[in-house]
Amino acid sequence: MDIVQVAQRIADDVLFPAALATDASDVLPRELLDALAGAGLYGVAAPQQAGGTGADFAALCAVQEALATGCLTTAFVWAQHNGLVRALAEGGDPELTARWLAPLARGEIRAGLALAGMLPRPPLWASPGGGRIDVIHVAARAGDEIVWLLVDAAEGPSVRAERLTLAALNATATVRVTFDQLPVPAGRVIRRHPVSPGTAPEVLRLHSAFALGVAARCTRMLGPTPLDAELASLRAELDRLGPGTAAARAAAGELALRAASALMTTEGSRSLLVTEQAQRLAREAMFILVYALRPASRAALLDRLGAPEPG
Repeated sequence: MDIVQVAQRIADDVLFPAALATDASDVLPRELLDALAGAGLYGVAAPQQAGGTGADFAALCAVQEALATGCLTTAFVWAQHNGLVRALAEGGDPELTARWLAPLARGEIRAGLALAGMLPRPPLWASPGGGRIDVIHVAARAGDEIVWLLVDAAEGPSVRAERLTLAALNATATVRVTFDQLPVPAGRVIRRHPVSPGTAPEVLRLHSAFALGVAARCTRMLGPTPLDAELASLRAELDRLGPGTAAARAAAGELALRAASALMTTEGSRSLLVTEQAQRLAREAMFILVYALRPASRAALLDRLGAPEPG
């Protein structure tokens, strides 16, 4: 069984049956993350010599989509960890990689993410917390560069965390983190690169995998509809990673929203009950519609929704 099949089996047999309970939880149950680690999914982006699977980018996207079909909360927390694994595996500082990659790939150390330094305006520093992570993969500005750092996930005089209440994925225990003159040793610098005005197609493709996963679960619950062909076509378009990836990322979010709306409409008023999967999927679709939305994707999405930006 390949790693994508493993991820889909866990999504169907472990994550989806627990998804409503997870959604209602204050913090994501640790046993769900343990199940992913036990199946080798914490090392999807790591090479085999570091204890990973050596999966390529296409397989990584497919795994992320598969997990999102089961429970977006769990998939989201897993993806934050996976970002650090991928960064180290694809050119992180050699000493940091030698020390951290293998235990991260095994899930012995687990990571969150803070992307504030990537944003051009005053940002929201956020990472999954709740005692489920050990380190934070932090992007910070240094002049005209983005510096990626490895920071311990612990509050102190220079690190403060404020729990946020979310309409969806609240069990991620997402927090607003404030760093105030936190000293970071040079040995914790993973990599640095110039600030880019755009977003890499690969990043947009990974973000889209969440939307595709939610849409795929909705279409499975709906049964055969024209949405199936639309989903397959959009997935193929995203896999090409061309200049239109930003627009395709917007289309993925809009498709997930339509698929979830169709599911709720099919099930009728009972879909409003918190015991029903349809309402959870609709809130997840709302989340991924706006999560990490970049300017080009935002403009494309507003156009699809019939509300283009002024000017």
